[in-house]
Amino acid sequence: MSIQGTVVPETGQAPEHSPPEPSLMMRLHFYAGILIAPFVLVAAVSGGLYALAPTAEDIVYSDLLHTDSTGPTASVAEQVDAATLVRPDLALQAVRPAAEPGETTRVMFTDPTLGESERRAVFVDPVTAESVGESVVYGSSGALPMRTWISQLHRHLHLGEPGRIYSELAASWLWIVALGGVVLWVRRYRNRGGPLLTIDRSLTGRARTRNWHGAVGIWIAVGLVFLSATGLTWSKYAGENIGDLRTSLSWTTPKVDSSLTGSAASMSGDHAGHDTSAAPMVTGDAASAGAARLDAVLGSARAEGIDGAVEVTIPADASTAFVVTETRQPWVLSTSAVAIDGATNQVVDTNWFEDWPLAAKLTMWGIALHMGILFGLASQLTLALLALALVTVVVRGYLMWWQRRPFSATPARGGVRRQPIRVIVALVTGAAVVGWFVPLLGISLLAFLLIDAVIGLRQSTPTHTSETV
Repeated sequence: MSIQGTVVPETGQAPEHSPPEPSLMMRLHFYAGILIAPFVLVAAVSGGLYALAPTAEDIVYSDLLHTDSTGPTASVAEQVDAATLVRPDLALQAVRPAAEPGETTRVMFTDPTLGESERRAVFVDPVTAESVGESVVYGSSGALPMRTWISQLHRHLHLGEPGRIYSELAASWLWIVALGGVVLWVRRYRNRGGPLLTIDRSLTGRARTRNWHGAVGIWIAVGLVFLSATGLTWSKYAGENIGDLRTSLSWTTPKVDSSLTGSAASMSGDHAGHDTSAAPMVTGDAASAGAARLDAVLGSARAEGIDGAVEVTIPADASTAFVVTETRQPWVLSTSAVAIDGATNQVVDTNWFEDWPLAAKLTMWGIALHMGILFGLASQLTLALLALALVTVVVRGYLMWWQRRPFSATPARGGVRRQPIRVIVALVTGAAVVGWFVPLLGISLLAFLLIDAVIGLRQSTPTHTSETV
């Protein structure tokens, strides 16, 4: 029961004899929790699934990714020849040689029947130089169909570009809701005491629900801010603004020049996990000549210091160099690349990770961690637990709302009017700047203000009753 936004104390709480202090943060947290939480909940569930997808993929597609053959390996050129016999109708694009014994080599082809950033891959046993199967792979992360399906569910709900609005809206508000919740919970702890980081099982009803919501929210707040920040780099509108800002500050990821005639060709980038459009398409004699030179090119790249799992992009013509790039792998903190002239085996350009701007390094690490790749199974389990905790926080938030009936009850008004004029100006200016930089946040914030204004008008309008005889 509530009177003009003042809620009657719950079981397990000390009585509250005065209305709560008006709080802009409380009202913002309340509205965002009610209206944005559904998007956050979907993102949390799909994100938790995606976090575990790399390990699940390794199990589901073990027949393509692994082999029991032992012995000396065939040359990379022979393995590529075996793959082209399987798909002679497609244009050769790149190859990922087996990095460890028991792994297969992945040979990629462009396929005009596939979607954006998709390639056809033939998997070859490096010992027998025979194909073990083929599949569609997505992006430079090489995601197989199951992981791709989960990724697109998380990214845009399989609705294409319009669906990306959901994930961007969730990422735009997640950091505000998380930090606002921390402020509110710490302030409540200072004013009233009680547990800050633990669940008080002596509480009952809404008090216990709020205790769980606040304590768990404190534990996961840093992780939520991280997911929000890295998620926004993939978004459509805020992502473009972030890209423009990084360009203006010279924080973009350096790219290796694969041209032998002086025109640069982009062969790397922050979001290569979702983009392979820069890779050339190789046909006819160029493909045969490129495949024959692969082993020598790889030898030159290894001698230069390119280690571990790599992808070799095969040039489309004699005016383009091979590009050998270290792929994102668990516990690999750098992805350097070199361009090599196939005719002379000379290195014509390098892109060393240690030379990247710090912002570019942090972006790469953040993306790899967000994808559950950076620290392998450890990061995948951490992300899955974070997603599960977020689901419980969202559900408990709605449970608090249900237990607070009537639903018309909202936190006390007047938090802004009580502030000094300089604080109000700073709030409005800050909201305008953040709203411009993160457009969906700005638009939805205006919608919240409009809803709040309508509710305020309704609450300030006197009600009249009449009796009919």
